[in-house]
Amino acid sequence: MKFSGIGGQAVMEGVMMRNKDKYAVAVRLPNKEIHIDIKEDKLDLGVWKKIPVVRGVVSFFASLIVGMKALMYSASFFEEEEEEKADLTEEEMAAKARKEKAEMGTTLVVSFVIALGLFMVFPYYLSKAFAYYISSYSVMAFVEGMIRVTLFLCYIAFISRMEDIKRVFMYHGAEHKCINCIEHGLELNVENVRKSDRQHKRCGTSFIFIVFLISVFVFMFIHVDSHVLQLLLRLLLVPVIAGVSYEFIQLAGRTENPVVNILSKPGMWVQNMTTREPDDDMIEVGIASVEAVFDWKKFQEEMKEDDNK
Repeated sequence: MKFSGIGGQAVMEGVMMRNKDKYAVAVRLPNKEIHIDIKEDKLDLGVWKKIPVVRGVVSFFASLIVGMKALMYSASFFEEEEEEKADLTEEEMAAKARKEKAEMGTTLVVSFVIALGLFMVFPYYLSKAFAYYISSYSVMAFVEGMIRVTLFLCYIAFISRMEDIKRVFMYHGAEHKCINCIEHGLELNVENVRKSDRQHKRCGTSFIFIVFLISVFVFMFIHVDSHVLQLLLRLLLVPVIAGVSYEFIQLAGRTENPVVNILSKPGMWVQNMTTREPDDDMIEVGIASVEAVFDWKKFQEEMKEDDNK
């Protein structure tokens, strides 16, 4: 299987697909039409994208920004009291754009802080409840890691019960199935996408889960007496662990090495929680998003040429 290089995410009633410096957001509108918006990713990573591990951290935050933009854009079609752009002056539209940009930045920062608090700080202090029974620091760190993983799985299980999230997870499935369809050399159509797998090794779910798993073992080797310093070191190491996880995810997407496949399994299993089988309408949206930024026919021709060499 050849690495296509495309990636994406589910948005509200739609799919965002990203290829190099372009990304497309395809949304199923209330009138059942598919609206497609194609944008250029103007964030130039420069020399950072060439440095292993560092490029993972930079790419992660860049993906967060693009993903939030795509999510907010898709949500704008379903706001009950959205003002019509035609009724706004140029000055009002500019002010609205600045406000939305500020809101997006605030949302990103707040979400990141909450995530660190819930999945990094809280498990650390919760694990201290076992200090009376466990004397080994490494075992305590392992318990902390297991609490972190359990919280993450419980969080996914909780939000997956919400109706809106269920539909997002269905679009997430459509995104994966479209990419798998292309990378397995099948023509990109509803029938072929429907029978493709809904798990993919380069998924963001796998990335996050691998971050948690690697952190379990990394934190087992941090031995300092100060609780404050222990927590500070954990927070400082998060970007490093994220960078290493990114490198693994990229490697997993490029190889069918048996060892890498085995190490990818835990993340693939968790994807059973964050993806659902999409309906044909959702698959059509995924296909539209892919075709807006990616020439899958040319890609598959190159695949055949490589196979014939």
